[in-house]
Amino acid sequence: MVDVLALVEARLRTALGEPDARAAVTFLGTDRVEVLRFTDLDTSGTAPTGIVRYATLGMSAQPMADPTAVLADPVAGPRAELVLSVRAGTADTDKVLRPLAVLAASPQVEGLMVAPGASLDVGDPLWPGAPFTSVLVAEPGGLVEDLELDAPLDPVRFLPLLPMTPNEAAWKRVHGAGALQERWLASGTDLRDPARKSVSLD
Repeated sequence: MVDVLALVEARLRTALGEPDARAAVTFLGTDRVEVLRFTDLDTSGTAPTGIVRYATLGMSAQPMADPTAVLADPVAGPRAELVLSVRAGTADTDKVLRPLAVLAASPQVEGLMVAPGASLDVGDPLWPGAPFTSVLVAEPGGLVEDLELDAPLDPVRFLPLLPMTPNEAAWKRVHGAGALQERWLASGTDLRDPARKSVSLD
């Protein structure tokens, strides 16, 4: 059987460089989930850009099961990992490691299908003082390309997470993910700012 997580880590290293920190979290009845931290470097590969990225490793070990299915398929089904990008230095964003691991474990723990357009809520600030308790799952393929696996395994998709304020999350539930992303774009919102305010939703 192919070692999916080894291939996933190799893809992350190719796209993001060498991780400078990693932490592992194990939840009762689930596989271990790791979160890797990458400091983004400029095109020379030497100077940091001020962006730090956190990527989960472990969510894709098993396919996500359709919660309406009677029996979960142990092989076929969507696989994913989560990637969060924030500006470094203005908040203790390293505390996001456990909330990210919780989100990565949610398909196993809660039977969730995590897909673009979904909202994921951890119920507490993503890091100390954060104005966000939830994230919007964005479309994959921009930062880390999908990892193709041999059939019958589905590819692993690397899903970007966009932090949402409570007001934005409530507005998104009514108007949809696309409408919220249009508001962010029109306002020039810096979605990687760990202390940003909610976009105008009037």
